[in-house]
Amino acid sequence: MKSYGRASLLALLVVGLGWSFWSSAGWLQLCAGLAMFLFGMQCLEEGLRQLAGGKLEQLLARSTATSGKAMLFGVGGTMLLQSSTLVSLLTIAFISTGLIQLAGGIAILFGANLGATSGIWLLAMAGQNLSLSPLALPLLVFGVLAGFNGPQSKAAGRIVLGIAFIFFGIDQIKDGFSSLGGDLDMSGQQVDGLTGQLLFTLIGLVGTVVLQSSHATLMLTLAALAGGQLELGQSLAIAIGSNVGSSVSTAVVGSLGGNRSGQRLALAHVLFNVVTAILAFVLLTPLTWLVQWLTGLVGLGNNSLIQLALFHSLFNAGGVLLFWPLQAHLAAGLLRWLPEAAEPHVLITELAMPGPQELPRTRARYLSEQALDSVDAAASAVMRELRHLGRLSLEVICHALYLPVDQLSRVQGDEVLLQAAPDAHALDAEALYQRHIKGVYGDLLSFMGRLELPLDEAHRQFWLAGQLAALQLVDAVKDAKHLQKNLGHQLRQPPSTVRNAYVELRRHLLMLIHELYELARMDVSDTAWSERLRMLDDEGAEFDRAYRERLFAMVREGQLDGLQTSSLMNDLGYVGRIFQSLRNVLLLAEEQAPLHGMRQVETERGPLIVID
Repeated sequence: MKSYGRASLLALLVVGLGWSFWSSAGWLQLCAGLAMFLFGMQCLEEGLRQLAGGKLEQLLARSTATSGKAMLFGVGGTMLLQSSTLVSLLTIAFISTGLIQLAGGIAILFGANLGATSGIWLLAMAGQNLSLSPLALPLLVFGVLAGFNGPQSKAAGRIVLGIAFIFFGIDQIKDGFSSLGGDLDMSGQQVDGLTGQLLFTLIGLVGTVVLQSSHATLMLTLAALAGGQLELGQSLAIAIGSNVGSSVSTAVVGSLGGNRSGQRLALAHVLFNVVTAILAFVLLTPLTWLVQWLTGLVGLGNNSLIQLALFHSLFNAGGVLLFWPLQAHLAAGLLRWLPEAAEPHVLITELAMPGPQELPRTRARYLSEQALDSVDAAASAVMRELRHLGRLSLEVICHALYLPVDQLSRVQGDEVLLQAAPDAHALDAEALYQRHIKGVYGDLLSFMGRLELPLDEAHRQFWLAGQLAALQLVDAVKDAKHLQKNLGHQLRQPPSTVRNAYVELRRHLLMLIHELYELARMDVSDTAWSERLRMLDDEGAEFDRAYRERLFAMVREGQLDGLQTSSLMNDLGYVGRIFQSLRNVLLLAEEQAPLHGMRQVETERGPLIVID
């Protein structure tokens, strides 16, 4: 029903636009120019990202050492990409995945707001009488030709095409306003009163939200101002509204992402833009006078385009000057207002209940859509989700052994628990797999498959290693499911030789997982770590050999029959495969530089497998 409603609304929009285009050639020209301008910005963004590869992300990660460096990155990144929204969303992706801290993200947002003024200055200095189409034509040819000469050349061609379409769009927008003439003349709507100022501020806000680009809104404003359809005061109010509108996308992405860090940065962006806009709105009259006075000093008192660009720069710079000394207080306040949710001791908390249970499936925690905007952010999100999957996997394995999760951190397992039969609230590993593992694993694979950005060799190897690590965790859980069947049956039986053999298997697997747990937390050299892992491999192999010998000795003595021995041999194989799968996850951290740190394991309060 909802999809039908959306389709109907889209059809009405298409019909309405088609009728308006047929009715007014000037309106069609204006909309076509706006479409070319936005498409050009999209091409420019895509080309720069493809050409830069991971360099932009690497620069962002290094640029937050100081607030000054972070702000300069925000200025430079926005000047390069000509999109403060993109820089803000990229920053949210990095802070959500833990690659940068909140203070650095706030400084980047300040710089992005300053950098956003650069494009307005270029458009204003180009003037209304300069036609950019003659420059766009050769750029269009060169951009298309560059697309036939490899990935790097194609990315450069996208940049050139983007610039060409931006030039075309600017000329079309100017011609469209000229053709419309008095149809869009708002200069008669005086902005002297508070109502008029609020009206044009709202127009700027709504226009930026709809177009998803403050540059596009201000481009339209500049064209209307140059064509006489707007007065200077009206255009200044629109500029204030466009600044607030540019933070709406950030707020939506931050709030929907569900990550506290991203939500804090989104709130910081909204607070900065809203407070700056309020101050600019309150001081609109004196700021207008100041702009006119400054431009008059350099002989540009009659150039309303330069006056608009100067006003946009002044009130953004004023906002930065206001907030700069308050960065630490703002960050501390955001941490208080949006605290992190307390991490539970265990993730799997349900109790066994009679009858079928309709419980929600556990989903991925960290795989937000904005992380797909950056290779490094996507990689960090995958690593954090692997931690989540690893923790869930170990908890399911513990339930398959009918043991509490805290046994993993104990030097020696509780012998009373090891000898005990499963209680009435024991959970089925198959049900736990379906509810807690399958959904997260599926989300992880789906996320990794949706990344469309180019990967260098290191990230390509990481992507493969991450997929393999997830598969190894899932395989360990599947083997634990099979082990639980015979283990649970035998542990519920009276004491016997076969029951004792299963208790020994249970004890051995708990010891192996505990050793992996400890090995993962070790802060030692790679050589010492590898030697410890080799010794653990040898211990596992020696137990396997000795256990098999004891089984056959008990068969010869008549203590076990063939069916019991077969079951024990199969379950010994499951124990070995569970151990191998988990140790392979740790070994991947040693072999893959991007995964280095996977072997770190936190305490009971944190994840059991941590990938940094």
